[in-house]
Amino acid sequence: MTAGRYAPSPSGDLHVGNLRTALLAWLFARSTGRDFLLRIEDLDTARTADGAEARQLADLAALGLDWDGDVVRQSERTDRYAAALDRLDVYECYCTRREILAAPSAPHAPEGAYPGTCRDLTEAEREVRRRERPAAVRLRSTVSSFTVTDLLHGEYTGAVDDFVLRRGDGTYAYNLAVVVDDAAQGVDQVVRGDDLLSSAPRQAYLSTLLSATPRSAVAGRLVGDPPPSYAHVPMVLGPTGARLAKRDGAVTLAQRGGPAVVLPELAASLGLRGRTPREMLDGFDPARLPREPWTLPL
Repeated sequence: MTAGRYAPSPSGDLHVGNLRTALLAWLFARSTGRDFLLRIEDLDTARTADGAEARQLADLAALGLDWDGDVVRQSERTDRYAAALDRLDVYECYCTRREILAAPSAPHAPEGAYPGTCRDLTEAEREVRRRERPAAVRLRSTVSSFTVTDLLHGEYTGAVDDFVLRRGDGTYAYNLAVVVDDAAQGVDQVVRGDDLLSSAPRQAYLSTLLSATPRSAVAGRLVGDPPPSYAHVPMVLGPTGARLAKRDGAVTLAQRGGPAVVLPELAASLGLRGRTPREMLDGFDPARLPREPWTLPL
């Protein structure tokens, strides 16, 4: 099976920018004969809003977006993340965010990149640090950068440091969970907002590490399969030119008048014709999609 997917976090109602990305993910998948999957990224319970998942699914269905199979929730898949972690070269890290930002960086390293403070601690040093605070788990990366090919952005090379795979509170990190889930679900096409382009090199690198080890229940794709193909689509901006947010007013499906209002807006912003997603498939061509952000009209 090959598939595309949409994977919202249930932190609140979907705004027009989220809905536009969901529509594009659906169009990319359906136009290429792929299944379209829905995954709820609910690992961070502190950001989960009551009833948000149900409202998100209802809004997607109201737009005319359908999906294949059951909705998958990351909170129900932690055993897979634990198994993946066991297959990787990792180490414990006791640094706080403030300590990382204050530490000297390697030459040419991007701001905020992990400087490797805990990489080579002795076991005795780790024992001391464990008594100070819970340890996060970081990947011991063997590269400093990785290149992905994006359908809209071309070749993109981004920094890869020893990034976190499990937080100090025990929560598995997004970068690990998304890679494991995409592999397990047969997702070979990732369409998402271009604010996430900078995370693609880390995830693609991690995907190559997991696919190079013996196949297990963690991964659904075959050993040696490449990372998914990527299409990072332009974001929707609010009236001030900043990233769209709830403070911008009428930004959800219900606030803007429902599908009858929002679907024509989305179609016009993408240069598409049709009253429904199915009708928009006719003539859908990724090469003709806009490359610039869309400012939501008041």
